[in-house]
Amino acid sequence: MIVWHVMDGADGQLARLTNTQSEIGKVLDGICDYVTFITVYLALALAMGRQDGVFVIVPVVLAGACHAAQSAAYEAQRQDYVFWAWGRGVAPFPLRPAEGQAKLSGLFALLLSTYERLQRFMGRDTGLDQVMQAKLAANPAADEAIRARYRARFAPAIRLWSIMSSNYRTLTIFICALLQMPMLFFVFEIFGFSLILFILARQQASRAAQFMAELNAV
Repeated sequence: MIVWHVMDGADGQLARLTNTQSEIGKVLDGICDYVTFITVYLALALAMGRQDGVFVIVPVVLAGACHAAQSAAYEAQRQDYVFWAWGRGVAPFPLRPAEGQAKLSGLFALLLSTYERLQRFMGRDTGLDQVMQAKLAANPAADEAIRARYRARFAPAIRLWSIMSSNYRTLTIFICALLQMPMLFFVFEIFGFSLILFILARQQASRAAQFMAELNAV
């Protein structure tokens, strides 16, 4: 998992720095993330099952579903921030031109569509996307000023959203395994991380509403 964390952090940074990010890369990155955690979750379930029986699979599967929703929400916020704050990366799902998805077909297109719909369902603020697009298009000379205002408002928030990243999840797994209480991780995944996500989403919605009001007033 340590090696995976290093590679997972490096590929996205490299793609953004060299402006080579793509829809296929986004799908592959997500697949690698899920395969890694599915493997870890199944390994823990098999280990726990020797003592607690096959029913341990129920909280493990539920934790996996919560994990998918939490990761989708975090990635949506991070991708939106990179796009609006710096003008890099892939445009948010509601704004992407149709030809952008034409490059994908079959399984890749289905996976991308499913993942981005999950992102929208988990609280991506499409109203803010529309306002930012309109303001930047109407005021090209103020592009950097608008983005700087966005960064000032949302940079602290995106740092809070990193609680939903795989880093903290891996750390939680390590602590619970060290305590010889792996089930504690799955309980915290279902209730603890989900509660944190709910709080972050509510704060983000309020922050977005305030920022849109500021932009409209300027």
